[in-house]
Amino acid sequence: MSVWDQLIGQEAVVGQLQRAAREERPHHAWLFTGPPGSGRSNAALAFAAALLCEREDPRERGCGHCRACRTVLASSHADLTHFVTENPQITIEEARELVVRAQDKPSVGRRRVIVVEDADRMAERTSNVMLKAVEEPPPGTVWLLCAPSPMDVLVTIRSRCRPATLKVPAVADVAELLVRRHGVDRRRAEESARLAQSHVGIATRLALYDDARTRRQEVVSLPLALGGVPDAVRAADRLHRIAVEESRADAEARNEEERKQLLVALGAPESGRVPPAIRGALNRLEADQKRRSRRIQTDTLDRFLIDLTTFYRDVLTLQLRTGSGLVNEHLGQELADHAANTTPERTLHRIDAISRTRERIRTNVSAQLAFEAMAVSLL
Repeated sequence: MSVWDQLIGQEAVVGQLQRAAREERPHHAWLFTGPPGSGRSNAALAFAAALLCEREDPRERGCGHCRACRTVLASSHADLTHFVTENPQITIEEARELVVRAQDKPSVGRRRVIVVEDADRMAERTSNVMLKAVEEPPPGTVWLLCAPSPMDVLVTIRSRCRPATLKVPAVADVAELLVRRHGVDRRRAEESARLAQSHVGIATRLALYDDARTRRQEVVSLPLALGGVPDAVRAADRLHRIAVEESRADAEARNEEERKQLLVALGAPESGRVPPAIRGALNRLEADQKRRSRRIQTDTLDRFLIDLTTFYRDVLTLQLRTGSGLVNEHLGQELADHAANTTPERTLHRIDAISRTRERIRTNVSAQLAFEAMAVSLL
């Protein structure tokens, strides 16, 4: 099984990356773009594995079996930097650290590869910090940046990168992956792939965890419970509370483990007061953890909004009689009733309201208030 097998429905990009991996001096910077769930980071890691593969025959690079391929896919290769920010945006300090790492010579492989997920989370000033390093990296260093679209990256950065554009895979391809990789029942796999709109990560979660399916069902059923303003406010508050609880549960265990590891690394006493010299490091860790928790919460809320959009997408499909398949087939009758009692113009207005809320929650506004305002506008 090669590293390319995980890139389902991306034959054109796989061919492009395979040809580049065979070159003695591949292009020094790449920009992987595609809709959420298309597999941008997976494609970047697969390409990184091919660039660092130990096979001598260029045609076999990306074999998936050698030590280099396995460690790259596990993000543990010595010459790989796989960066994922835990902040709402990539900070200048993080960008500077990446620039420093890009100057290091390869230690065990032929190249040094830097994968940067969420490159769209860079402000202009942060992008300028990385510009020179991306434009003229040391020999042997390759940058692999990931973003939803080229327009999400500063033009001075994307103009230095070779594009690798991914597409949303077919539902059948995602279902086949779930069956092959996780042994999921085919009917459940197909339903999960459809509900996730071919987003591999979300489809996997829906296929494997019943609580994820329950939460999604509650989100997409929200419009059916909107009888008035009080109902809208209560529904919005509940969704916000679920997101907060989910992000808190995801962070608490990890936060405590990180705190223990830091105390051990700094030689703190097992009990008693923490020395002042160590307290500063703990305060910095807690600040980082708080920012990470906020991002997890924002990402969870955003996922809820994407799921909610599918309800109105299906309503619009029925109103315009496009003949397209419904994402939420299990709500067929409810969708038909909703479509009959409103207009396409009103449905588009509601979709716009959800889209505006997605933008707002990524700023400093209160997510709870933004959700309440959105729910009222859906009436």
